[in-house]
Amino acid sequence: MPDDVFIAEGRASARPVFAKQHVQKHVLPGESKSRRKHPIHLPPGERHNRTIIIFVTTCTAKRRTILASPHVHEAIVSAWDEALTWLVGRYVVMPDHIHFFCAPNGAEIPSLERWMRYWKSILTKRIGAKKGDVWQRDHWDRQLRSAESYGDKWEYVRRNPVRHGYCDDPEEWPYQGELNVLQW
Repeated sequence: MPDDVFIAEGRASARPVFAKQHVQKHVLPGESKSRRKHPIHLPPGERHNRTIIIFVTTCTAKRRTILASPHVHEAIVSAWDEALTWLVGRYVVMPDHIHFFCAPNGAEIPSLERWMRYWKSILTKRIGAKKGDVWQRDHWDRQLRSAESYGDKWEYVRRNPVRHGYCDDPEEWPYQGELNVLQW
């Protein structure tokens, strides 16, 4: 068998791409090849008076399916209403995770991590759970760069219940909404 294997699948380019078989990348001792276990939280960057919108995903501990219920949905919205340093825009609550968009509430950019811990603790108490039983320690966040990326991300997020087989049309999913209009 030759050392080089032609890879054509999934490529838009007409130029052939060759990959070496059985090539191992150098991995330092103590490192693993697996995906990052904890996200890097970069501080939101202000860019010449442009709106800052952050896309956030947070998951339940052990991916427990406890979030998609009327009681918990109401408690989530209530916790966000109480935690005012960031404003939540559009969101979708799935059984084991939440996707949402948020923006700082004012000219200062407060700590996203502190705000996340705050509203999660409020929610945990409201649903009668113990600390550590509801949430994974971290969350994933990404600062959006344009109105186009906001629209694209929202379309992806709102179709999440359909992709998971919970409904046929995104409009049918009861655990979604928009608390504040986040504009560019």
